[in-house]
Amino acid sequence: ERWPRAQVLRGAKRKNVRYFGPFGHAYAIRETLDALTRVFPVRTCSNAFFDQRARARRPCLYYDIGRCSGPCVPELTGVTEDSYRADVEALSEFLSGHERPILERLDREMREAARRQEYELAAKHRDQLTAARRALESQEMVLSQPEDLDVVGLAEDDLEAGFQVFFVRRGRVMGRKGWVVDRVEDLDRPGLVGSFLRELYMQRQDVPPRILVPEIPSDADVLGAWLASRREGPVRFAVPERGTKRKLMETVTQNAHDQFRRHKLRRASDFGARSRALAELGRLLELEQPPLRIECYDVSNLGPGDKVGSMVVFEDGLPKRSDYRRFEIKGVPGQDDFASMEEMLRRRLARLPKDREPGARRRFAYPPSLIVVDGGRGQLSSATKALADADEHIPAIGLAKRLEEVYFPDRPDPLVIPRGSEALFVLQHLRDEAHRFAITYHRQKRGKRALASPLDDVAGVGPSRKKALLKRFGSVARMARASEDEIASTPGVGPDLARAIHHRLTGPEPAEGRRTA
Repeated sequence: ERWPRAQVLRGAKRKNVRYFGPFGHAYAIRETLDALTRVFPVRTCSNAFFDQRARARRPCLYYDIGRCSGPCVPELTGVTEDSYRADVEALSEFLSGHERPILERLDREMREAARRQEYELAAKHRDQLTAARRALESQEMVLSQPEDLDVVGLAEDDLEAGFQVFFVRRGRVMGRKGWVVDRVEDLDRPGLVGSFLRELYMQRQDVPPRILVPEIPSDADVLGAWLASRREGPVRFAVPERGTKRKLMETVTQNAHDQFRRHKLRRASDFGARSRALAELGRLLELEQPPLRIECYDVSNLGPGDKVGSMVVFEDGLPKRSDYRRFEIKGVPGQDDFASMEEMLRRRLARLPKDREPGARRRFAYPPSLIVVDGGRGQLSSATKALADADEHIPAIGLAKRLEEVYFPDRPDPLVIPRGSEALFVLQHLRDEAHRFAITYHRQKRGKRALASPLDDVAGVGPSRKKALLKRFGSVARMARASEDEIASTPGVGPDLARAIHHRLTGPEPAEGRRTA
């Protein structure tokens, strides 16, 4: 164009157009552009409006308020192609991150005008300088050095992956953008990063000399050579280990996780998608009707201690947290996931006859349409045995994590649901929620055990008395070496309580072991 214009654009890139960004939010770049046109009076109007003003031989309101130099009527406004081109180049330099020379020029021109006592011109340059600095405030400085790099963050599950990219130019975040992609191929993290980078830079012309990634791409040599040919200079991949770049990577990764979580919530809250998913799930599992209530069970343990289980409930494809239940596995010696799963199902199914009685308090609500166990054929066999012993005819399946295979009690081969299927999304969401709930309970129990004390077994010793005893003696070991009279001299502890404390600390361990919950 003879008189180039500044625009906010979306969609596919056009030829003979210089792009800056992308910017994360349209309103942010519009505010930036609004501020910059006060400094660089470049037109922002459409070609049709520009032609209309040229035919009318009268510039628009933006010329009158100093936001445009009026190239539509140059014979009236006095703008020349050279002066207009200088404003366009200055705006381009500013958006490219070379803002310091422009700020220094505006400051110098303001001071020179004030020295000549041209105060109106000095005020104009002052306002331009303020507008330019305000535009820079939307571009956060993240690096102490004026470096150019892109930072890629990743959040993933077995079906999808979320990417977030910060575009840093001269140490400032000039833009950010996020993507969520389907994992149609079975790729590990390096392969996934490499595939994403290929797609990203096939669409972008601007390739920085350095790209920070969560994992070095599996084909880093080939990919680096291709990007170097596009940039006409070397391109390096790096995983930041320390310093400001490490913190920046953590920020970008957190953004990716937040965006990925919002994507999952939007997908789960779509009623039409949930209805289609449940209908598809019922068809794939050959159920008589879509499973409107699904219960999923998972077992969590680290060795023979603190074995716990979880039951999560989905109704109409959404979590119903009021019906979640936690189980402490009590009747299984050692580490046995199959027996733990069977005990958990037995205890849950034992409630069904009681809940069916008139007037009974329904602790587990109504029976599920489908039972899902986290695991393969072994866990499913335990669940099937518990169902048979309870004489309950409820469909049950097992969901193995490695290949997302669905196991049936009466089929030799598992079912593999295609990736991208809405039914698989529901099953995976259900299984992940059960795993999260079980892990959370397991960590709580482990934390309580780590903080347990023999004083917890003594009736009458609460937090205040325990604190007073530990403050006086310093530790439980020193307290055990003290006499009853010394213990009784602690404020709030009488002779009878001191005798009970002394007996607990010096006597044999209780047969049932120390209380930890």
